[in-house]
This record gives sequence, C-alpha cells and structure tokens, in this order.
Amino acid sequence: MPRSTPLRALILALLLAPPWALAADERTEQRAADVAAAVQAYEAGRLDEARAAFGRLSAAGSPVADYNLAVMHLRGELPAPSPAEAERLLRRAAEHGFVTAMYTLGQFFESGQRGKPDLVQANRWYERSALAGSVDGQVAIGTAYYLGRGAPKDPVQAARWYREAAKGGDVGAQYLIASMYEQGDGVERDLRLARYWYAVAAENRDEAAPDKVKEIDARLAAEPG
Repeated sequence: MPRSTPLRALILALLLAPPWALAADERTEQRAADVAAAVQAYEAGRLDEARAAFGRLSAAGSPVADYNLAVMHLRGELPAPSPAEAERLLRRAAEHGFVTAMYTLGQFFESGQRGKPDLVQANRWYERSALAGSVDGQVAIGTAYYLGRGAPKDPVQAARWYREAAKGGDVGAQYLIASMYEQGDGVERDLRLARYWYAVAAENRDEAAPDKVKEIDARLAAEPG
C-alpha cells in the first residue's frame, strides 16, 4: 500500500473487484468504509490500528486488505514481518482478481524477497497482470521478452506488450513501440505507425520524441510517390 497511493484509488479497487469476489458480501459499502478507515489510519502513521483493521478485513475475505497487509509485511511495518506471509496474502488477493497483487507478486519474485530472484516466476505474474490489464505488468513482461530476461528473447511478444502498454498511456512504451516500427523489430517495418507513436509520445512529453517525429516526417517526404 504505497503511501503515495490515493485513498480513493484503494476504495475504487475494492468496488471494481470482480462481481463473483463480492457476491457473498451484502455489506460492500460498509467494507469500503472500513478499508477507507484503515488506509486513513495507515497514512496518519497509526500502524497498529491499521494492522488490526486490515487483519480483520483480511480475515473477512477482502482482497484489498490482503494486499495492504502483505505490503506492510514487506515494509517491515509489523511486529513480526514475514515475506512468507506476504506471499500468501498476495497470492490470495491475486486469486481473487486483484490485479495490483498480481503485479506486486512479479516484483516480489524479481527482487528475491524469499531468497534468490526468480525471474521465471516473476514473469508468470507479470504476464498474468498484463493479461488482466495492468500497464505496469505489460511493460514488465514486454521488457522480459525484449531483453530475454527470465523469458526467451522474443521481439514479437515484446512488441505485443509494448503496444498494449502504449495504448494504456505508458510514455516509455509509446516510444519503444515507435522505435520497433521504425526498425522493423518484432513487427513489420512501418514508418507511418512509427511516426504515429512517436507523435503520441511527444504529446506526452517524451523529450526525444519530437525530434524523431521531424526525422520520420523528412524520411516520409523523401519517399517516392
């Protein structure tokens, strides 16, 4: 539960959980209010109160509480922080469709929270989060395929995921997919698509993209016919 995460986003994540995850709970509004109170306690530095509140919500089956309690374990904000318990809670939240938990599990295994880094396991979770719509997950799995890091080097798959992340608004991915179209790396070479994505990146304030737009415009103008 990053301190920079807006309270509204955490509550919204609960309310947008898959219907099957909440179907048995007729107190969704009350649960959202309880989550809000727990987050407020956390942000105010009342960690014991937040821990107790998230613990109660976790026991009641809240994936948001599972996630936040897991992160408190990982940050050492509990009396007996446990990476093993953090993993258990993250897995449970992920299995209930909480996409942020899926991505965080990728980070968990990549950083070696329980020993050596496990890039293969990390990429499984990054890809699962990517399939569920996480832009960060799409960038992570795209980079894994692009570099051959914990996955076979596969520019086609890298382009696929960078394109999805670019559509989701990631500026770095917008620039990268533009470059791949420019070079014909993992995709058929297409200067017009390269120009399109460089222009999108430029609109989103990528510093190098405006010069690339001018360069591609000049190359397109020089093409015969």
